[in-house]
Amino acid sequence: MTTRKWKKTNHAGLRYFEHETRKHGKKKDRYYAIRFRLDGQLYEYGIGWLSDGIPEAIRNEEPNLGFEDYCLKLLRQYKANVKTGTGPMSPKEKRDIEKAKREEAEQERKQAEKENVTFGQFMTGTYLPQSKQDKKPKSYEVEAMLYERYIADALGPLAFPAISAFHLEKIKKTMADGKLSARTIEYALQIIRQGFHMARKLGIYAGESPTKAVKFPKPDNMKLRYLSIEEAENLLAKLAAKSQSAHDMALLSLHCGLRFGEIAALTWPCVNLEQGTLAILNAKTGSRTAYLTERAKAMLEARKQSQKEAATRKTRKPVQKWKSEFVFPKQSGEKGVKAQASKSFTRIIDELGFNNGITDRKQKVTFHTLRHTYATHLYESTHDLYLTQRSLGHATGTMTARYAKMSESRLREGAAALQAAFTNGAKKAGQIVNFPKS
Repeated sequence: MTTRKWKKTNHAGLRYFEHETRKHGKKKDRYYAIRFRLDGQLYEYGIGWLSDGIPEAIRNEEPNLGFEDYCLKLLRQYKANVKTGTGPMSPKEKRDIEKAKREEAEQERKQAEKENVTFGQFMTGTYLPQSKQDKKPKSYEVEAMLYERYIADALGPLAFPAISAFHLEKIKKTMADGKLSARTIEYALQIIRQGFHMARKLGIYAGESPTKAVKFPKPDNMKLRYLSIEEAENLLAKLAAKSQSAHDMALLSLHCGLRFGEIAALTWPCVNLEQGTLAILNAKTGSRTAYLTERAKAMLEARKQSQKEAATRKTRKPVQKWKSEFVFPKQSGEKGVKAQASKSFTRIIDELGFNNGITDRKQKVTFHTLRHTYATHLYESTHDLYLTQRSLGHATGTMTARYAKMSESRLREGAAALQAAFTNGAKKAGQIVNFPKS
């Protein structure tokens, strides 16, 4: 290794050495360094190669500054910093400080860039695609619909910090004026809250969610419609005459409390006729077991036999080789799960006049009304809220409690009991009642 030969300049404290082969123009490249002594201590710092030039920031400030003058400027600065004990005391320390400043500025720029992302850009570019990936198709479709119809115009153009509770209250009012249910308004606000939560989690937004300052409407579940036993039997009879498949699906909902989607997705391997059970997989609140009534069991036995016979006639294959995935396959023969109840169901509901003159959506009879009917009559028959909860597959008792509130028979029992108490009390009016001492 070649020994460095330091050479003096015309300036005290500034020296350099030349590179053996490296050139700067026609001359050998020079490496400059400064050195000074204070209070008996020697300080030596390398500045850099002449070919590297003066840093751009300084060159922009002082375009006529020569390289040696730049070195002398640093010499005076470091000497002063050592004396006062302030500021960078070496080129490395200066570089570290400058690097830290650049990194801080870059972080601030990136954060500002993030916070300037509009709510609409984030929801369409990040939130909804993630929702489509993680959630059930129906849930995603509802979220996308609510966002496009009621949220996008109001919040889409705004950056996260610009959104306040005032904007959310306007959305609430617009939806309420449109006669949308409290549940739908609540759902829309939940989407906004989830959007802010995800933005915070991803570092897009660091502030508080404005949903914290907004009161969410509470859905009124007291008004849920259900059918009387007479109405339910009349409906089944009409359906049987019109569509056996529609009748069988309605029967499963009325007797087992299944949602339409759970019935449509039901496959024969999930049906255990011997034990009288149904395995409901990947339901809204998780998998569960549903128990068949004798009537529902007989229906499924007949349906299974009918499908076997139909498949055998069509394919001319032995019965034992018959395979059918869905209990309620599409009539078209296409693969997949039915998306909605048959038109026969809707027509029969109209024929029976269940929805005549009814404007409240919660009072209208739909296929889901059959599940409400099951739950209401189950509770009225058992007065067992936990049993009803487990049968419906509710994760908590909150949703189930509404059926207890809806139970007219229990309310009448309460009124009758109170009447009896007052009647008996009136007979004893004026009597002194002595209570036993404890």
